[in-house]
Amino acid sequence: MSNIISVHEFSSLIQEYASYKSSIQGCSKKTVEEYLLDLRTFFRYLLARERGIDMDSEDFQKIDVSAVGLERLGKIRAEDLYDFMYYANNQRGNQWSARSRKLSAIRSLYKYLVNKCHYIEYNPTADIDSPKPKKTLPKVLTLDESLKLLEAIETDRESPYRIRDYAIVTLFLNCGIRLSELVGINLSDIDSGLLSMRVTGKGNKERIVYLNDACQSALREYLAIRRGPKYAQVQNKALFLSRLDQRISVKTVQAMVYKYLRLAGLESKHYSVHKLRHTAATLMYQSGHVDVRVLKEILGHEQLNTTQIYTHVSNRDMEQAMTQNPLAKKKRKT
Repeated sequence: MSNIISVHEFSSLIQEYASYKSSIQGCSKKTVEEYLLDLRTFFRYLLARERGIDMDSEDFQKIDVSAVGLERLGKIRAEDLYDFMYYANNQRGNQWSARSRKLSAIRSLYKYLVNKCHYIEYNPTADIDSPKPKKTLPKVLTLDESLKLLEAIETDRESPYRIRDYAIVTLFLNCGIRLSELVGINLSDIDSGLLSMRVTGKGNKERIVYLNDACQSALREYLAIRRGPKYAQVQNKALFLSRLDQRISVKTVQAMVYKYLRLAGLESKHYSVHKLRHTAATLMYQSGHVDVRVLKEILGHEQLNTTQIYTHVSNRDMEQAMTQNPLAKKKRKT
């Protein structure tokens, strides 16, 4: 399925909804596009079912959804949504998170149509439960692996961006910021005393992230270059720049992290940039004994239950608990 999407593929009603998500709710362009992608799949499913089009065929991907407007959406019932979720699970192979995201997009649309604009009265999503999540622990780097990653950057003498990359990974591992937040940081977002920085999270919500000694040291070294003569003529206000002196992109950061994971011998672990955020959160909670409510604010989570995934007990903790049982040494007498 193509991930390229334009709001002009949709009816004027859906364009109006997309504008509302962007201008009124403050959703990012990426978030709006993700909602539209899921709605397009839903609309194509409805039209394919009506027209007898094979949903595994290329014809499915070519279905024009611009005719799906208020009249068609007003006829949707809960049964249609259950059928769509069954299709997403069994034919598309969507995991619970993807199915939940699709349902969230449809819910958001009907909330707009029913509650905000009063275009229709019936909300088919009202009594539908979200797919039950599969309980999995976040995959994180250990402390030793985190140190190996930083060492791989530190010792890469051939890279002209070594100091920049070290600062980026240090911020990921210490602050737990999102990739989108990191690339959006401007020079003006850094406190003059390097005590804190301002980041813009989901929904364009700003928060202050405080910088520890490691972050201050890494940023101080990088800023000596970023504010030095090499970049004196660069007008870009971004903190982290690419080799073309433009704001560093998400893909560039991802490629850099994968490179150093490989050099650190961690490629086989299938870690990613987002796993560095998980690592920071887990290290703060388990080793730093940070209260989960404080951790929620640091990570910029809306709900506490999102943060509570980091409160899992490690295997090592469980192993130590078992050895501390007073009966641990008791063996049968022969």
